Amino acid sequence: MRYLLSHIGAMETFSRDGQIEDGYIAIDGNVITYVGKTKPEGKFDETIDCSNKIVLPGFVNTHHHFYQTLTRNVKSVQSAKLFDWLVALYEIWKNIDEEASYVSAAIAASEMALSGVTTSSDMLYLYPKNKNSIFDEEIRGVSHVGLRFHPTRGAMSMSKKDGGLPPDSVVQSEDEILSEYERTVSKYHDRSRYAMVRIALAPCSPFSVTESLMVKTLEFAQNHDVLIHTHLAETEDEEKFCIDKFGLRPVDYMEKIGWLNPRVWFAHTVHVNEADIEKMRKNDVGISHCPTSNMRLGSGIAPISKMEGLRISLGIDGSASNDTSNMILEARNAMLLQRVKYGANAISPKKALEMASIGGARVLRMDDYIGSIEAGKAADIIGFDMGKIEFAGGLDDPISAVLMCDAKSVDFNIVNGKFIVRDGHLNVPDIDYLVRKQNEISRKLIRGGI
Repeated sequence: MRYLLSHIGAMETFSRDGQIEDGYIAIDGNVITYVGKTKPEGKFDETIDCSNKIVLPGFVNTHHHFYQTLTRNVKSVQSAKLFDWLVALYEIWKNIDEEASYVSAAIAASEMALSGVTTSSDMLYLYPKNKNSIFDEEIRGVSHVGLRFHPTRGAMSMSKKDGGLPPDSVVQSEDEILSEYERTVSKYHDRSRYAMVRIALAPCSPFSVTESLMVKTLEFAQNHDVLIHTHLAETEDEEKFCIDKFGLRPVDYMEKIGWLNPRVWFAHTVHVNEADIEKMRKNDVGISHCPTSNMRLGSGIAPISKMEGLRISLGIDGSASNDTSNMILEARNAMLLQRVKYGANAISPKKALEMASIGGARVLRMDDYIGSIEAGKAADIIGFDMGKIEFAGGLDDPISAVLMCDAKSVDFNIVNGKFIVRDGHLNVPDIDYLVRKQNEISRKLIRGGI
């Protein structure tokens, strides 16, 4: 299909074109072919009047745990901090199966689509025995909705008996993990431009993975040219764990094992100092800032305002620690949380939107084809209807209104040239069934197993 988005009311491209009013975007198939203020020549299958729309590049979520949408708002851990929260929920998550993975991924992807996400990563790190295929089902669930996907094949190899946090039932041997790295990268990793699926590797955290696996993961990633990801410096408990077990603070531990390099991105980095930030900056490490989760679990405020020069993105994080999959809310909270600590001018709404879009593309090393609106990039574009009640009286700066006025959802979401959301409606025909199935699986899990 060839689409023309015409007379766009307000557009932020996050490219050299900057902000454009009364502009045009031409789409041919899955690629943007024109962006500008004058109407392009040529024939189009459909011309869409966007005179009352705010248009942005699609959002890029760089950290999540889709399966956790099954355990949102669990009463017993509503007020627990991270380690206690994990220990309790591991006992529920250990019963997840293939159907649970597929349905929860489709639900998470649908919710993200409504909040403007066009590309997402995910860290699936928990594998009950003989359940490696839950990774495949996650990819199938996201494909069903139509988002661009960069999942990470996560892993845990250090259980309670070895000094870690998770139970034995959800950890795997290093041999099995490395074998799964090979299988998933070989089967799913698409290196081509405009790829819809790419794979990264993600040993879960310093308190659930052996040093040996961290080193072997790095070696595998270097040999196969893929990215690597982990949680880092999320809580004070984690810092104490690293000092007690490794004799080093989290960032120093990463430095020791070679994990400060350009193919790495870390989730959280809440408890870091100036020396840590400089080490990460010097080694071109990416950051996934997860403000809602950090607030929800009382983990602290990441010093994002002090990280100038680093590749910074936003992560929704697990829906059991958020408890949504709402990227608009994530960007708004990123802006507001920094202002709580660093002042009213710490992060502008435009900066937060930049972190949510081109920032995420840079962290995932996909900014050659997503993250901004410009000719030659993938047609991943979102729009907001300025006629909605939340924008009433807030249109002096329409782009900033998306966050300042708390937009509720997108009017349209185009991924790879296809409408995933249009006129505010999600284009997933069986969404009602998926919601019912999600609730059914969730009830069984929380009550003691599938």
